[in-house]
Amino acid sequence: MPLSETPSTAVIRSRRVVLPEGERPADVLIRDGRIEQIAAHGSLLAGDRRLTDLGDTVLLPGLVDTHVHVNEPGRTEWEGFATATRAAAAGGVTTIIDMPLNSVPPTTTVAGLAAKRKTAEGQAWVDLGFWGGAIPGNAADLAPLHEAGVFGFKSFLAPSGVEEFPHVEQADLETALAEQARLGALAIIHAEDPAVLAAAPQQPGVHYRDFLASRPDDAEAAAVARLLDTARRTGARVHILHVSSAAVLPLLRQARADGVRVTAETCPHYLTLSAEEVPDGDTAFKCCPPIRDESNRDLLWAALAAGEFIAVVSDHSPSTPDLKLLRRDGGSGDFAAAWGGIASLQLGLPAIWTEARRRGHTLADVVRWMASGPASLVGLTGTKGAVAVGNDADLVAFDPDAEFAVHAEELHHRNPVTPYAGRTLTGVVRTTWLRGRVVDTAAEPFGRQITRR
Repeated sequence: MPLSETPSTAVIRSRRVVLPEGERPADVLIRDGRIEQIAAHGSLLAGDRRLTDLGDTVLLPGLVDTHVHVNEPGRTEWEGFATATRAAAAGGVTTIIDMPLNSVPPTTTVAGLAAKRKTAEGQAWVDLGFWGGAIPGNAADLAPLHEAGVFGFKSFLAPSGVEEFPHVEQADLETALAEQARLGALAIIHAEDPAVLAAAPQQPGVHYRDFLASRPDDAEAAAVARLLDTARRTGARVHILHVSSAAVLPLLRQARADGVRVTAETCPHYLTLSAEEVPDGDTAFKCCPPIRDESNRDLLWAALAAGEFIAVVSDHSPSTPDLKLLRRDGGSGDFAAAWGGIASLQLGLPAIWTEARRRGHTLADVVRWMASGPASLVGLTGTKGAVAVGNDADLVAFDPDAEFAVHAEELHHRNPVTPYAGRTLTGVVRTTWLRGRVVDTAAEPFGRQITRR
């Protein structure tokens, strides 16, 4: 078919395209939503194609965020598909995988999954998939959910914070991992040990040091050790969510040496924030597990540089401002009582780039951590996470030198609460393309629902 009859054909040109093999000048030819060719810079004449020349603005693959709490239906006042995916697109994220809580119903049955899918129809500005949940008593639901296309199953080893998604005791964990091993499914785990948490000092109040003491490193280490032992026995493939403590790193190294199929992720807030800088009473910083000290943060960066984390993902977990007990709104600022969660879906890329560049890392590193790594975790390699022939043309024009001040009220998240408020970050998303189309939040959304392949 002549190009003049193919309006879905376009070329995006940049002197800085981040490809799997590294950064170089290139022309990217897009046809029918996929990348058809990557050619030398300036070699693809415009002709009847739409040409976008980015100059020195960097062309990145769209990011893949596999850890997002959208909360709809049921707690849509916390967040929703329209607001969360609009924030994602503004932050250069073109694919999200939604967590099975804190929506009502949770995604622990096929009916719960169907409710999510129906609610999300026509609301997504980016592509959207779903995790299932493994909770006490739903082992019979795992196979139907797996067949329905969820990307794996989340469990908590400690209380989740919502009654409809209880944590698993050891017997539940054994049952769930054995069934997931049989299915070939991925188990994703919130790893904190409830016995260690119960023994830790629980001092309510505004002092961050007291909250930090209530969620010690040992809680993560004990939970990860127990999980890895269970994975060894069951043969399950497990993934440790939101690692905040460097104390788990030796456990992961030994388990991998022993042949345990285990991966791990960390989050922008653990890599860019530190306990020393959290103001007393500023509960926007509260999350579980918590933001730890600067020396711990350095160890997480060393592990990230060494390839020990497969992904850096947001753990976007917003709530209404009243649940955060923010002092600015007349709340108590009590860390023990406030909802634990960081809203950062729109800010993950500039937050990580700001700190990564300071530490001598490149945009190719950031792409590995935030695009290709998460895509490989959930089986989307070959479709998402890279500027590569055959992949969806999910792309981001990113200005790596531009700076901006974070104003919470300007973010697309439903509720303007973020610990990054007032900070100056480096790196601005100029344009986001989803399958070759510019995401324009003033137009109709065209994100698709995706399933495990």
